[in-house]
Amino acid sequence: MLHVSMVGCGAIGRGVLELLKDDPDVAFDAVIVPEAAQAEARAALAALAPGARVVDRLGDSRPDLLVECAGHQALAEHVVPALERGIACLVVSVGALSEPGLADRLETAARRGHTQVQLLSGAIGAIDALAAARVGGLDEVVYTGRKPPRAWLGTPAEQVCDLGALTEARVIFEGSARDAARLYPKNANVAATLSLAGLGLDRTQVKLLADPGEQENVHHVAARGAFGGFELTMRGKPLAANPKTSALTVFSVVRALGNRAHAVSI
Repeated sequence: MLHVSMVGCGAIGRGVLELLKDDPDVAFDAVIVPEAAQAEARAALAALAPGARVVDRLGDSRPDLLVECAGHQALAEHVVPALERGIACLVVSVGALSEPGLADRLETAARRGHTQVQLLSGAIGAIDALAAARVGGLDEVVYTGRKPPRAWLGTPAEQVCDLGALTEARVIFEGSARDAARLYPKNANVAATLSLAGLGLDRTQVKLLADPGEQENVHHVAARGAFGGFELTMRGKPLAANPKTSALTVFSVVRALGNRAHAVSI
């Protein structure tokens, strides 16, 4: 059995717990949340993972795996120390690695702990193909993200246009993956993931649109190089509990945990 601790109990974390609550190969021992959110977390865990403790830090516990589902701050606060102790980690908030030096900190911590941090693909696919293409020679990667206007509420897009008054698609950002992840951290994890698998944060091109004609999160990736080329379009339904996040993000966490816990991995 795989013993797991999870950082975060928001929409993503609860979705993961719901899908794995009957899996005999995965046990959630602890859920790490700030003290102010612990009462709400305990209420959620009563039905989803009644055996899990609610704590504000990992402490002396040593799970088989630590899963981050809490946002960018959790990487420095919880993931880095766990890696230094030799605890393998899965990371959802890949966009946090746009922060200068943080990717190096994670790698250094993992090396010190003789363990590994896995960056999850989240809401996008073809990461395996993109990473393989980089080996053979990758020239260009362009990511276009299109979401309904409500998904951009609470972001710098509100300074670009009146999201509630849009009648046609509007470009709200165009630039590098590094800037996209910094300005839109809750929406642009996909751009950061693609850049880390491919050409890097500064060479990966990103365009983000608010589109009142869309009800889904639409991701388009175009890559070309010595390997040839590919294009991928994914239409991901947002989480009901958080329209900024694709439901596929939850499924990617569940898949990664299953690959660690089950007899067959794919």
